[in-house]
Amino acid sequence: MPTTWIKNIDWLVAWDRANPETPNERRWGGRHSYVRDADLVFTDDEITFAGKGYAGHADRVIDGRGRFVIPGLVNIHTHPCSEPMMKGLSEERKSRQLQMSSLYEYIFLLGRPAHASPADAVDQAHAEEFGQGDFPAYSASTQVAISELLTSGVTTFVDYSAPRPNWLDEVASTGIRTCVAPSFRSGSWYTPNGHEVLYRWDVKAGRRNFDRALETIERARRHPSGRLMGMLAPAQVDTCTADLFVDASAVAREKGIPIQTHAAQSVVEYREMFRRHGKTPIEWLESLGVLGREFIVGHGIFLDEHPWIMNPDHRDLDRLADSGTTVAHCPNQFARGGMVMHHFGKYVKRGVNMGIGTDTFPHNMIDEMRWALTVAKIASGDISSTSISDVFHAATVGGAWALMRDDIGRLEKGCKADFVSIDLAHPHMVPARDPLKSLVVTALERPIREVWVGGEEVMRDGKALKIDLARNLDGLSEGQRRGMLGITERDWARRSPEEAFPMALGTIGSNQPPAR
Repeated sequence: MPTTWIKNIDWLVAWDRANPETPNERRWGGRHSYVRDADLVFTDDEITFAGKGYAGHADRVIDGRGRFVIPGLVNIHTHPCSEPMMKGLSEERKSRQLQMSSLYEYIFLLGRPAHASPADAVDQAHAEEFGQGDFPAYSASTQVAISELLTSGVTTFVDYSAPRPNWLDEVASTGIRTCVAPSFRSGSWYTPNGHEVLYRWDVKAGRRNFDRALETIERARRHPSGRLMGMLAPAQVDTCTADLFVDASAVAREKGIPIQTHAAQSVVEYREMFRRHGKTPIEWLESLGVLGREFIVGHGIFLDEHPWIMNPDHRDLDRLADSGTTVAHCPNQFARGGMVMHHFGKYVKRGVNMGIGTDTFPHNMIDEMRWALTVAKIASGDISSTSISDVFHAATVGGAWALMRDDIGRLEKGCKADFVSIDLAHPHMVPARDPLKSLVVTALERPIREVWVGGEEVMRDGKALKIDLARNLDGLSEGQRRGMLGITERDWARRSPEEAFPMALGTIGSNQPPAR
């Protein structure tokens, strides 16, 4: 097996096991630290040395001068098959009568089959579960999203989607490390009028798709690429029965795999769960016994102490922290609707394991880290409430811990050779007095030059090497065009595409006004 030595790296982020102090550092067994003039060595797909003063053998030597090397980022919440198709449509569309969420009125207008009526509304994932998806468009969308992930330094991501033909081979072909999360649920929501959310239930279909998800996860485990893993994904806290949650959680614990659901993601959901059970969404999950080490709450924003909720009893944060549950934080999507977590630093200080995801486009993980940092400071009114270190640890070891992996998200002997090489001479990185600050706050993905997964270079000079981006961008555009053809018949208000998704500016010679 060949050994590669990247020598004389100006700045390396290596794993430091000395004296862990915070609850999360004790959980992870250490923290990230800088090493100057460092070496990174890997044999095959495994790191054999990360630090200063390597003096061993190497079959290949790469000059690391002028580079900043960080562990590959771990993204624990994405919907790549659908979200890129909403680009240019959903950025400013939230439902004012549904507490500014886009979940129930806008986000699935492209996703339902053309023959569906508003009363039969099902979202994109549910349509796929029943074999009604636009599979070529979903494939192109996924490839474009993965290209964005790789070029922003992501080496492992969670693909939270419903199964489609060739799904596993398609994600594996890109070279990225993937946790497939086949979505399943007992029912789906819809709005008949823009201010009310109703549910249609098919419990048997939920069970069938749970069984199919288990089959998909097992195929992922056996995939010849060696870069796939699986996660159970009951879709939302308000669309799955208690029995489905309990059974899925039991299987996750038995198999030692993670499980994730969307919960505490909207005021509508919070109120619906309280109407049904007299419990907050987090409280209800706790009552089922499903919160725990392997459980991930997608979003986790609307806890009982959130100012939009105003519940006098504040116990949800303790429920998450005390159970060891992870929160997958995706700030960009919510900030567009004026919604913020209150607040990231408070979750961290209470001992909640935090991870980062790109719930929507752009699938730019470093940009999402910047959103997390900035929004937390605004929500708390305290510049010191959340640090760059907090969000960086969440985007690496926090995500790895959530996926029950101790061999990714850090650069240490025995870990996978998943890493990112950044050009310190890039104008946005100069001066490089503190390269992580420059990367997250100023440069974003622009100075990233190479991304390696399992010792294989999969991104170079801003291009994902195994993705035909031009072809997939064409497929994405065509998929959006086809999806827009039936918006009027799918929309409860029978709006035209231009009315449902107005342009940012008016067009000379057109009767269509700009968005207001």
